[in-house]
Amino acid sequence: MAKQYRVAVLGGGSFGTALANIVADNEHDVRLWVRDKSRCDEINREHRNSSYLPDIDLNPALRAFEDIATAVDGCDLLFVAVPSKSSRHVAQQLRSHLPDGCMVISTTKGIEDDGFKLMSQVLREELPTALIGVLSGPNLARELAERQITASVIASDTPAVCERVQELLKCSYFRVYAGDDVFGLELAGALKNCYAIMTGMAAALGAGNNTMGFLLTRALAEMSRFAMEKGADPMTFMGLSGVGDLVVTCTSPLSRNYRVGFALGEGRDLDEVVGELGQVAEGVNTIKLVKAEADRLGVYMPLVNALYAHIYERASIAEVVDTMMSAAQTRDVEHKLL
Repeated sequence: MAKQYRVAVLGGGSFGTALANIVADNEHDVRLWVRDKSRCDEINREHRNSSYLPDIDLNPALRAFEDIATAVDGCDLLFVAVPSKSSRHVAQQLRSHLPDGCMVISTTKGIEDDGFKLMSQVLREELPTALIGVLSGPNLARELAERQITASVIASDTPAVCERVQELLKCSYFRVYAGDDVFGLELAGALKNCYAIMTGMAAALGAGNNTMGFLLTRALAEMSRFAMEKGADPMTFMGLSGVGDLVVTCTSPLSRNYRVGFALGEGRDLDEVVGELGQVAEGVNTIKLVKAEADRLGVYMPLVNALYAHIYERASIAEVVDTMMSAAQTRDVEHKLL
C-alpha cells in the first residue's frame, strides 16, 4: 500500500478546494484551511463549497478547519492557494507552525506590488527553512473538481519536492510533470491572466477565429520576451504552464480574467464587474505591475500597453485597437534553437 501523507491546503476558494479534493481522492489525510466559518461548516457537514464550486460533491474525507495552526499541524506538505495580496500575511502566520524542511507549494498566479515579487519569492522570504515549489498549468478549478482529465507542472530547486507532489497528485484524471525553471513557470502563470482579459474583451466585441489566433500568438511572444529579460527560460513558455495555460485561460468563460474582459468589452464598469465576480481576478492588478516593469526594463509589450491604456487611462477600445495595429512591425519568431 502506498504511503499516506498528511497535507494541508491553505485557501478555500475554487482552486484550493479542487486541489484538496484530488488529495482526498488519493486517500491522503488532507486539511483545507478556510477563513469563513459558514463555508467551513458547509464543507464538513454537506461536502459542498457552494460559494466557489456549486453543485460539486466533495470527497467526504476532505476536512475544513478555521484555525491555521490546527490545519497545518503535523503536515508533510502544504499547498498555498490564497490570493497574491494575502500570501505574505498567510506566510507570516505559518512561520511559527512549520517544522524546518517542510515542503510548501505555491499555486497562486499573481505578483506582489512591492518589488515585483512572485509568490515563491514571498514564501522564501517569510519561510526561509521551507522547501519551496510552484504548481502551475491549464487547470480551471471547475473542470478539475469535475475530475476532467488535465495536467500540471511542479517546479522546485529541490528534486524531492517535485517527486513528492507528483506522488501526491497523480491519479486517473490528473497528471503532474516536473520542471526546474521555478521563476519561468510562475511568471507564465501570472502573465497569462493579462491576456485573458484581452481575449475576453475581443470575444465580447465579436472577434473571429483569425483575430483570436493572432492575439494568442502575439501574447505568447510578448510573455516570453518579457520572461527572458527577467531571467527565465523562454522555452518554459512552450509547455503546459505557458502555452497550455494561456490557451485555456484565454478561451474559457470559466476563467475569471476572461469574464472580466468580456464584461469590459460589453462596456461595463471595471469596479462593478470585479465586485460582482466575488473572486479575485489577478490579471487586473498584474497588468499595472507588468506595464511598470516592462517600461523600466525597456521591453516591448504592445498588448499590455493597450490593456493598460483602456483599463487605467480610460482610452476607448477603438483608440486601443488603432494604436496596436499601427505599432511597429517586428519579427514573428524571436527565439531560435541553435
